[in-house]
Amino acid sequence: MELKKPAMAGTTESSDCMITLRPNPGCGIEIDIQSDVKSMFGEAIEETVREVLKEFDVADACVSVVDKGALDFAIRARMQCAVCRAAEISYDWGKEDLNV
Repeated sequence: MELKKPAMAGTTESSDCMITLRPNPGCGIEIDIQSDVKSMFGEAIEETVREVLKEFDVADACVSVVDKGALDFAIRARMQCAVCRAAEISYDWGKEDLNV
């Protein structure tokens, strides 16, 4: 899936994260994680980000994550929202599979 524009989702409030997603044509996936708990959870955060990108078949993106203690489900939801905004697609949030 092609990202058409930059997009953001989330907040920098406690227990949340701010995801910024930008198109990165032909350059693959670049992920920047800023988190006070990066040494403990950075790999898990990156894995969640990569899983969501894979689920949406996004091959080229710059992702910035500013984590304020978000749990995995919050990171996943923020990523899904940012991808939909960046790709300008709608998503049936009631479904568990990604038939976008």
